[in-house]
Amino acid sequence: MKLTPANLPAIAARVPVPRYDRSRLRAGIVHIGVGGFHRAHQAMYLDALFNESGEGPFGIIGVGVRPEDAPMRDAMRDQSALYTLVEKEANRPPRPRVIGSVIDYRFAPDAPETVLSALTDPAVRIVSLTITEGGYHVNQTTGEFEADAAVLAEVRDGARPTSAFGFLTEALARRRAAGTEPFTVMSCDNVPQNGRIAQRTLSAFARLRDERLGEWIDREVGFPNSMVDRITPVTTRLDRRRLLDEFGVEDSWPVVCEPFSQWIVEDRFPSGRPPLERVGVRFVDDVEPYESMKLRLLNAGHQALCHLGYLAGYRFAHEVCRDPSFVRFLRAYMEEEATPTLGPVPGVDLPAYRRQLIERFSNPEISDTLARLCADASDRIPKFLLPVVHDRLAAGKDVRRSALVVAGWARYAQGVDEQGRRIDVVDRRRGDLAARAARRLTDPLAFLEDETLFGDLRFQPAFVEPFVRALDSLHSIGARATVEKWESHT
Repeated sequence: MKLTPANLPAIAARVPVPRYDRSRLRAGIVHIGVGGFHRAHQAMYLDALFNESGEGPFGIIGVGVRPEDAPMRDAMRDQSALYTLVEKEANRPPRPRVIGSVIDYRFAPDAPETVLSALTDPAVRIVSLTITEGGYHVNQTTGEFEADAAVLAEVRDGARPTSAFGFLTEALARRRAAGTEPFTVMSCDNVPQNGRIAQRTLSAFARLRDERLGEWIDREVGFPNSMVDRITPVTTRLDRRRLLDEFGVEDSWPVVCEPFSQWIVEDRFPSGRPPLERVGVRFVDDVEPYESMKLRLLNAGHQALCHLGYLAGYRFAHEVCRDPSFVRFLRAYMEEEATPTLGPVPGVDLPAYRRQLIERFSNPEISDTLARLCADASDRIPKFLLPVVHDRLAAGKDVRRSALVVAGWARYAQGVDEQGRRIDVVDRRRGDLAARAARRLTDPLAFLEDETLFGDLRFQPAFVEPFVRALDSLHSIGARATVEKWESHT
């Protein structure tokens, strides 16, 4: 049965559906970057809140600003923004539910003014973002905003907004001119201090257009930091087929995810917020301890597995986690290198958290691909893994496992696996990375040349020595044997 509002009563016989009246939801949040993660996480929490308390003023309008968002536009339009969220757990049947918290979707390339009309609506009090790590125009080393040619074109007089920050700037300029209270900007991306980074980027973007607008944004707009967590792999054709065959729901773009979900948010919402603490969201004064824990253990843990695992011939995260050598390596990285760089994390048992991470990575029902985890490593590794390296080096501590992870990335970036097959490297710096990786024989440190990614690591003997040794080993005996040797200290 096709997922539509009219069919919800019939679908409810087999799958939980919204218990609230969607027609009575009022838009209060605009979300830019609607993908699997947003629909499995933030939209899910709002749906749970509406199921508990009934309709409210924080319905979500989704926005796509990139041409690549056209398929999402079509899926959301055809199903009135309804979709199915399917939780998948080992040794249990899948648990689907229909999510109704997204009430509209607007596609900026088709109609930018419809996006601006939502962003300037006084009822909209939060604009949230999942635009990936690379969407913030931030120098990886300095953390400062970098205006490229596209940004400079977008801030010229009379230019139409095309990016997330272009639309935010134009919308806030209009709200300021109209005397309308500004919305809060809430980043939900895996970026350290994501609220502060969003503020820095938006303020700098606005200042290129109008210095006083940038000052007003710094003074009046809230930018809460947040930590988000839920493994959400790419939806496959098989996921759609299983939903139809097992539950009778025809959904053009369901979302699959693990059962685990976590959201820690800095309670900094000048314009108000929904009471999401009722459904498990934790509001705190300082997100940093939770953020560091997640970035350095979960996200860096994924990086510890993905490139080396792919080179060893695995294609899914759960396959790597069946290999005792890789599990020993991951556990040792988390316990001996990452965890010592963390401070206290209120309310969290770190040994239990590490054990749970390995269980989550091992979930075969998720089928999280290593290719997904390897993508955009030039955005991920500098934010997830290298802070561990820098902290350890500053303390005079060993970083040989982290060095192996970076060497695995360098070997993967060459674009050919250990069997001579081509690797489809997905990274905006792919060409530069491959060129530097290819120079290994004449310059073993060529991969570390880009200071915007690595800072001064090529001049740090405590990192360089294990990196070169690891890279040589990967080329001579392969990834699995290297991982096994690394943990045997030979």
